[in-house]
Amino acid sequence: MLLEKPEPSLWIERYGDYLYNYAVYRVSKEETARDLVQDTFLGALKSLESFRGEANEKTWLTSILKRKIIDYYRKASNRLEVSSDDQKMAPSYDHFFNAEDENKEGHWKDETGPAEWNVNATGLESREFVKILTACIGKLPEKWAAVFNLKLFEEQETDIICKDLKLSTSNYWVIMHRARLQLRECLEKNWFAKP
Repeated sequence: MLLEKPEPSLWIERYGDYLYNYAVYRVSKEETARDLVQDTFLGALKSLESFRGEANEKTWLTSILKRKIIDYYRKASNRLEVSSDDQKMAPSYDHFFNAEDENKEGHWKDETGPAEWNVNATGLESREFVKILTACIGKLPEKWAAVFNLKLFEEQETDIICKDLKLSTSNYWVIMHRARLQLRECLEKNWFAKP
């Protein structure tokens, strides 16, 4: 069963806020999110003739936006070659792990291991949490944010991310590890109460 034909004159009213929130959550920059939504509407207008009506407008527009976000990260990765100076300036997370004790090397130090977060489902779904998470992702180096967002929000396969962002597999895992640690630290500081 085919759905109704799209109504471009109503897109902003019907889907503008949804698409903007979707984009800002993934790119962590309001101006970039606005540009991506605008590009989505322009792209949809250009491909209006190819709309087959197998999905509703919102789903169709969201799929266009997803492709725009992935393209944004691909282009950004070309500008974000990590120099050795950048790597020296990147935050070190060695203080979280044991290096002295050969039997515990690579394991969390007792005082820095993940704490129990006092969380309930409604807290995680709140707008305030999303705002803080978005701000924390926005504090990541741009390439880290790209890798993290593509993997967790866009659910891209690791090998695709590596190919698109021109990363080695080991570099990908280092970036994901460091991004998660930095996000953990940011969320503990700004959202979760330590017991």
